[in-house]
Amino acid sequence: MKILLIGASRGLGLALAETMLQRGYQVVATGRENSTGNLQQLADRFPAQLTVESVDINEPEQVAALHTRLVDWQFDMLFVNAGVKNDDRETIADVSTEEFTRVMVTNALSPLRVIETFKDRVTPSGTIAVMSSGQGSLTNNTNGNYEVYRGSKAALNMFMRSFAARSGGERTLLLMAPGWVRTDMGGPEARLTIEESIPNLLNTMESYAGRRGIHYLDYLGRVVPW
Repeated sequence: MKILLIGASRGLGLALAETMLQRGYQVVATGRENSTGNLQQLADRFPAQLTVESVDINEPEQVAALHTRLVDWQFDMLFVNAGVKNDDRETIADVSTEEFTRVMVTNALSPLRVIETFKDRVTPSGTIAVMSSGQGSLTNNTNGNYEVYRGSKAALNMFMRSFAARSGGERTLLLMAPGWVRTDMGGPEARLTIEESIPNLLNTMESYAGRRGIHYLDYLGRVVPW
């Protein structure tokens, strides 16, 4: 199993890379330039399985250059994990235009640009997946908190549905919600540990391999309402 994992320098992405390697996957994992130290340490442990690359997905020329460097690869899965969040206290009423743009570009626009660029590197029977969030669900938004981040993930979900419609449903497309996990991004009050989330999330993705169409799922394989 060959995987291209975009955004794996820390947190959930790094844990996902390690779990894949422990299961025997061949992984190409990326981080932004000067942020791949943790991945390099992982490569020391799995030198025959892990290839470390650098890319900033907000820079289209870097995405194109990575595509060129990986021209000889064909992957069974492309997983785009890269993402950011803003200050949890900010609402649409007070977030700056610059911060709103940063979150939306990183969480919604850039992942789809990566997918459009690398779709030819994924086998026809392969999986294209993104790290979404349960907070991207319109149905489940009953308290209005984290609304800028929620909006970015809802946009990501919508763009993935558009991609699915345009591509004719031939591949497996997964939008994965990992749960609220204790990482630098999730914070110390989060409900789940990485060990409770990531192995189960990968189990779910493995179980959906070959199921064509688009699926919005949590880490335990439960369907998340749009």
